[in-house]
Amino acid sequence: MTASLQPLLNDELVVLRAPTQAWSSPRGTMGDAAIHGIYVSDVRLVRGLRVRVGDQDAEHLSTSLRSADGARIESLLRHLDDHTPDPEVRLTLERTVDARGVHDRLTVRNRHEHALSAPVVIELDLDASSMDDVKLGHAPTASPELVIEPSGGGATARWSGESVAARVSSTALEIERTPTGIRLVTTIEVGPGGSASVDWRLDADDAIGAVRGDARPVPWNRPEVHAGDQRLTRWVDRALDDLDALRMTTAQHPEETFLAAGAPWFFTLFGRDSLWAARMMLPLGTQLAGSTLRVLAGLQGTRDEPESAQEPGKIMHELRRQSLVIDDDITLPPLYYGTVDATPLWVCLLHDAWQWGLPDDEVRALLPNLEAALGWMRDSGDADGDGLLEYIDRSGHGLANQGWKDSGDSVQWRDGSLADGPIALCEVQAYAYEAAMGGAALLEAFGRPGADEWRAWAERLRTAFHAAFWITDAERCGDLGPYPAIALDAQKRPVDTVTSNLGHLLGTGLLDAEQSALVAARLGSPELDSGYGLRTMSTDSTGYWPLSYHGGSVWTHDTAIAVLGLAREGHDEVATSLARGLLRAAEGFDYRMPELHSGDPVDEVGLPVPYPAACRPQAWSAASSVAVLSAALGLRPDALAGTVHSSPLRGLGSVAVRGLRIGDRSVDVGL
Repeated sequence: MTASLQPLLNDELVVLRAPTQAWSSPRGTMGDAAIHGIYVSDVRLVRGLRVRVGDQDAEHLSTSLRSADGARIESLLRHLDDHTPDPEVRLTLERTVDARGVHDRLTVRNRHEHALSAPVVIELDLDASSMDDVKLGHAPTASPELVIEPSGGGATARWSGESVAARVSSTALEIERTPTGIRLVTTIEVGPGGSASVDWRLDADDAIGAVRGDARPVPWNRPEVHAGDQRLTRWVDRALDDLDALRMTTAQHPEETFLAAGAPWFFTLFGRDSLWAARMMLPLGTQLAGSTLRVLAGLQGTRDEPESAQEPGKIMHELRRQSLVIDDDITLPPLYYGTVDATPLWVCLLHDAWQWGLPDDEVRALLPNLEAALGWMRDSGDADGDGLLEYIDRSGHGLANQGWKDSGDSVQWRDGSLADGPIALCEVQAYAYEAAMGGAALLEAFGRPGADEWRAWAERLRTAFHAAFWITDAERCGDLGPYPAIALDAQKRPVDTVTSNLGHLLGTGLLDAEQSALVAARLGSPELDSGYGLRTMSTDSTGYWPLSYHGGSVWTHDTAIAVLGLAREGHDEVATSLARGLLRAAEGFDYRMPELHSGDPVDEVGLPVPYPAACRPQAWSAASSVAVLSAALGLRPDALAGTVHSSPLRGLGSVAVRGLRIGDRSVDVGL
């Protein structure tokens, strides 16, 4: 018996606009790969799509993405052509996706001096499988109940499943029932030297959706980037298109925009992911940050509830339309709070957004949420009162690991054995320190009590961190000297694996100059720097594997966070090396950076090796382009003066930008 396998994504075409996504082969057809299909609100409505013009398949020429939500596919129809060398009959498929569904237009072009007539047949295999079942590799559901009815001179086919109602309509195509779905048919007539088109469209409505698409204008500036290395310009341009298509709102607060984590698996609100993406996007405006903060504040925990991991003041992890079953041991409720880092990251975003000019009245309205979030760090976040934040799943069916590396094997010792919880992650202490200091600054600036107490709390955390986390014995440290452990385990022992988590400590204020230099040297070592970005785990660890999700792969956002921290603390050489690695990877992925890719070294592979099930596009991977741009320019906001200071990173060449934003002002840097 073959085990269920998660679908691979790396060779497939995706066209999307949240909450709709269409996954196909580069030819535009669907059905040859497990991920193929048209999805709306995490329900697959079509699993197969085949097109024949003139009773034969077209021959594929090229596929191009005009934008994240539009693709153009060119093919030949040589069976309708003559036998001369130049192809003179061609087929163009234009696929456009919006928040309600998918529109396909087929156009046949004829250069000949005689007319062409050919049958067009489009077959759709219908479905009503949940995205969760697709991800788990389960077989598709049985074909849903189908109704075909005349409509406006054409026909409409209707079906539903998982509370999503779908319909396919066309005015030019007849619709027939098949054993697996529907067939759309017509005869196309193309005059001499002319063209003719046929269209069909799928629309869907979700009766229980927790999130929905956002059709309003993007809430950020679109900058004009001039870089000596054109890879940076191309990455930013492509990333902003993808981020546009990832915009969503919640059903309860349709006025507030956030970025969905990524396609196909995480087309919804994730606290950590949405916060990091909004934080990276701050140089382009504070509107996205403000709305992300408000969406999450509206869902902030108010009570102690182990089943959902909710606690007073805590920021949520993810929002789903229904419970998520990952395996026999993990079932997450629709609103799940199992994350240790989203709460301090919420505070960090509020502080940074204020520095970038988030209006005072918007900041003031969120101060009660700030105080609740700080209180969670002190109380529930530090359950054992040792001055450090730790996590453990109390429900028995939640996530075992609750930092950004949340896979089951992400926190392991250098010998490959897993650490036992409760776990205190190193980067979470850095987030908490930065949050307490930033929160104190906000309380002081807005005349609220508590600033001195939070600065004192932050200093106690800093002292506790340095007493417990540093690994100093020569045998484990080697020539590079002491380094912070990835975490403390249940017995408060420092877990000794060298990981990319170290990069998140920089720029937070947690380390002194000497400690910062030690961390920078680790990050720049060949054991961590792959040449395509920062490995999540050092190659000298037993558990290292270049295609391990959190144990040797490269995550774009993880590397970008390290680049920002390195640049802020003056480690230009290492920051430049890692940034160049990301640009090298971006070029290899045609500037749509995936969630993660392999940790194989650049001197062994000519192109970055995909992680085959990685989300793409993904919000914090796309937003990392703006983070690298920010690091390259050395941006420091001064909202009071209404300007942005710049200390360019040495080694990345010339970079200038027109159209950054500070408060309500557009500013140029380097021009």
